[in-house]
Amino acid sequence: MINTKITEIFNHVHTNAELSNEEYKTTDYIYNFLQKEGFEPVKFKNITGLYCDVGNWSGDYPLIGIRADIDALYQEVDGKLQANHSCGHDSHIAMVIGAMLKIKDHEALKTRGVRFVFQPAEEVGTGALDVLKEGVIEPLDYMFGIHLRPIEEAGDGYLSPSIEHGSAGSFEFKIVGNDAHGARPHLNHNSIEVGTDIVNMLSKIHINPMVPSSAKMTKFMAGSKSLNIIPGSAECGIDVRAQTNEAMKELKSRVHNILEYIEEFYDVKIEDLEVSSMVSSESNDEAIEVFRSAIIDTVGEEYLLDPLVTSGGDDFHNYTVQYPELKGAMLGLGCDLTPGLHHPDMTFNRDRMETGADVLYQAILNVPAE
Repeated sequence: MINTKITEIFNHVHTNAELSNEEYKTTDYIYNFLQKEGFEPVKFKNITGLYCDVGNWSGDYPLIGIRADIDALYQEVDGKLQANHSCGHDSHIAMVIGAMLKIKDHEALKTRGVRFVFQPAEEVGTGALDVLKEGVIEPLDYMFGIHLRPIEEAGDGYLSPSIEHGSAGSFEFKIVGNDAHGARPHLNHNSIEVGTDIVNMLSKIHINPMVPSSAKMTKFMAGSKSLNIIPGSAECGIDVRAQTNEAMKELKSRVHNILEYIEEFYDVKIEDLEVSSMVSSESNDEAIEVFRSAIIDTVGEEYLLDPLVTSGGDDFHNYTVQYPELKGAMLGLGCDLTPGLHHPDMTFNRDRMETGADVLYQAILNVPAE
């Protein structure tokens, strides 16, 4: 019965994907579903998303957070630009609610409190920080998350007790100059050529080679239907990655230097600059051990992997970086995921959602009742 509901939730959210900070219908759906199941969910005051408490919140019992991210990506699918759950957040919602349904009437809730957090805007790196402002994380002792893993990281049915994400960030901005006639290239600076210089300069950033890192242009929009106009302006985006927070700080500084140089050299303006970032993981050994024991108890030690180190990023780690005393870790679920995360045609073994829900449920039980 619970597994049928997990599939039901997944199918609904997958079909009705919403972008970051626009998850109004997703929030309402989760809220209404939980109410019908006898829970008492609470919507966030200033952002989309919600949370729901179960268990004992009085006394000196451990307080456990379980987070699901609820937003989708915006990408082209079968020739159409749309919101698309190609990162698995639809499954994360389904698995976390599945764990809620499994733990609902368990006697273990007499000796622990659990807060299920349905967080918006993970894809743009701001959701966790916004949830922190809502004041719902501060009381917690543990914080757990879950994420599907691509097949090159984890085989079908294998699980990792932590995902050691790198730091990820982005720069979004406009190159602002004047257009010119195609016959008079001396009258302006072609924003396409300016953008090309930015791309070349990004490729020449060198930081410690022992720390994986990258910086690359991922958005560039310039020009129009009139091909006899040299465009002076363009909309740009840069994605930056580094395995450590220290390396990310250096990488972002270099990108800032490049943009400042471009402004001065070409006499253009870099305007509407928006910088976002996700910190690298700072997982807690005790939280990792809880997941490790939960994996063994659920599927057996033969399906237990070591912690996964990946260059991807997740804003889940803002919780533990902002609150170092919070014991946090993210479960990695192998589920035959191909061709890869963020691919518009991403698919995975949906039967593994039951496994993920079971391990989350077991992790709640395995937290020591202090």
